[in-house]
Amino acid sequence: MSGKSSCCGGKGPGYANPGEAISKGPRETILYTTCARYNSDKPDYLATVDVDPSSPTYSTVIHRLPMKYAGDEIHHSGWNACSSCFGNPEAQRSHLVLPGLNSSRINIVDVITDPKAPRLHKVIEASELGKLGLSVPHTTHCLADGNIMISTLGDENGEAKGNFVLMDNENFEMQKKWTEKDTDLGYDYWYQPGHNVMISSEWGNFNLIKTGLDFNHVSQGKYGTKLYVWDWKTHDLIQTIPLDPSTGLTPLEVRFMHDPTSVHGFVCCGLGSSIYHFYKTNDGSWKADLVVEVPAKKVEGWALDTMPGVITDVIISLDDRFLYFSCWVHGDLRQYDISDPFHPKLVSKVFIGGSITKSGEVKVLEDKELEDQPDALEVKGRRVDGGPQMLQLSLDGKRLYVTTSLYSVWDNQFYPDLIKNGAVMLQIDVDTVNGGMKVNENFLVDFGKEPGGPVLAHEMRYPGGDCTSDIWL
Repeated sequence: MSGKSSCCGGKGPGYANPGEAISKGPRETILYTTCARYNSDKPDYLATVDVDPSSPTYSTVIHRLPMKYAGDEIHHSGWNACSSCFGNPEAQRSHLVLPGLNSSRINIVDVITDPKAPRLHKVIEASELGKLGLSVPHTTHCLADGNIMISTLGDENGEAKGNFVLMDNENFEMQKKWTEKDTDLGYDYWYQPGHNVMISSEWGNFNLIKTGLDFNHVSQGKYGTKLYVWDWKTHDLIQTIPLDPSTGLTPLEVRFMHDPTSVHGFVCCGLGSSIYHFYKTNDGSWKADLVVEVPAKKVEGWALDTMPGVITDVIISLDDRFLYFSCWVHGDLRQYDISDPFHPKLVSKVFIGGSITKSGEVKVLEDKELEDQPDALEVKGRRVDGGPQMLQLSLDGKRLYVTTSLYSVWDNQFYPDLIKNGAVMLQIDVDTVNGGMKVNENFLVDFGKEPGGPVLAHEMRYPGGDCTSDIWL
């Protein structure tokens, strides 16, 4: 694995390159996990989960940090500093940034004073984003220049508009918009400074999203089908890549290869149930090709007579060999060998809940992949509600963590039992030599048994950095 630190000075947070993270990174012992509530007057919280198999509290929540206000829908999270700051000995990975999708507040959490018991450091009110004409903060990444950048999905009224906001990583004060160019819609992004590029994606109009998925809105073009290519230095939009309106519907999580010299990356398309490979061409422009498509199933007893897989997360191992994605509606988690990024090869698949289990209400009439409907999954006596959603992979690639909640309103629409019983966190054992996945039957965190009632666990972070937060220069 190639890659080098951002400068030749002292050591800052994270690792000099992905290879060092693999070889020198410790085994994860705790996971910070966002936990949202559905239609509740209680605040969301950040759960600290013990994932150390030698600990007496293994596979349990050992701390809960409530947010100051109810109604945030804390969703994704990011760091004030990461491996992009490795060359800065003064930088410190000390705070976790928790944007609230529904409230547009941004919660800043101190995780360095006591890593097992984080504390709330600051709450940035929605009005601060509103002053910049922005709302609905989503993806957070730290930058090498000492700033934090957060993608946004709306204007000050929540209507569709994509942009990015900069915030300093010490006082956590809003600075300015990263670009004066708005996009039609917004969602996720990933930057690759070695090629002076950032790629961003688009979900949909959040004022419609938060009312539930209306398939009429899909047909009316209220959901995204484009990738945006940005000049990293000038912040100019240099290219828009239209995806196929069927397979490219709702491009969500953007993942460049971890090797900072790589020109390759992938994006998962939720409603399109596909993976697109994007890359830099010989003439310097960027292109996106469809490389994986999960066929819809003909069904009865569901919202439509055809059921898409709905790919909601994708993650790449630090050695850039394996790609994993989750089909939240079908219920399968897949592993692909991406040694040749133009031709990913399926090497393993496991079912984790989903809408087509034998004991469910949906009957599959035609399936291009399966001969029979899968059994429901039970781990430690707990049936898994919902489907595989957010993913986090250990630095060595041997353990894949999975949560089952997507977004509370959509959870309630497609998996009402998830609201009643709560989400779960599972661990998947991974064969990093030959490929292969197996559910760890000794690990399950049941968020249905939380002291304040069931909650919806979503994104997971390791204190020292992970496969979806750290970017190398």
